[in-house]
Amino acid sequence: MPAERLTEDAIRSFAEQWYVALDRHIPLDQVLAFITEDLAFEVPEDTFLGHEGFGRWYAAVTARFFDEVHTVTKVEPVIEADGKRATVRVLVNWQAKIWDPPAARSEWLGFDADQTWTVVAGPAGPRIAAYAVNDLAPMPGSGSL
Repeated sequence: MPAERLTEDAIRSFAEQWYVALDRHIPLDQVLAFITEDLAFEVPEDTFLGHEGFGRWYAAVTARFFDEVHTVTKVEPVIEADGKRATVRVLVNWQAKIWDPPAARSEWLGFDADQTWTVVAGPAGPRIAAYAVNDLAPMPGSGSL
């Protein structure tokens, strides 16, 4: 959906599409279409910059986590007056499994994440310019990262 101006509906739909892409572990070149080339991507383990940094993070997490399910519970965009940029609060529940050899079984992980994104408008739709995990709260019974 082309978007030279951001709208709340476009941002909400974009957030859902982002997590579907992550859950499916789609190829990196397709995920890069969701982000700007100068992305600042802050997650608990580190900050990754640009497509190269994001690519390193993506390779690591797609090799580590499986059966991922992200459920978006809140998307609160504050769109700037010109419609070109928005600050977005995103709340998402993330559940996945990991396996650490030689463990006999995989382990379940479940977290509620509070995130802040900066989203910009582009000719092919919204894109993430900055992404920060503000809080990652484990669900009862979750393994640790």
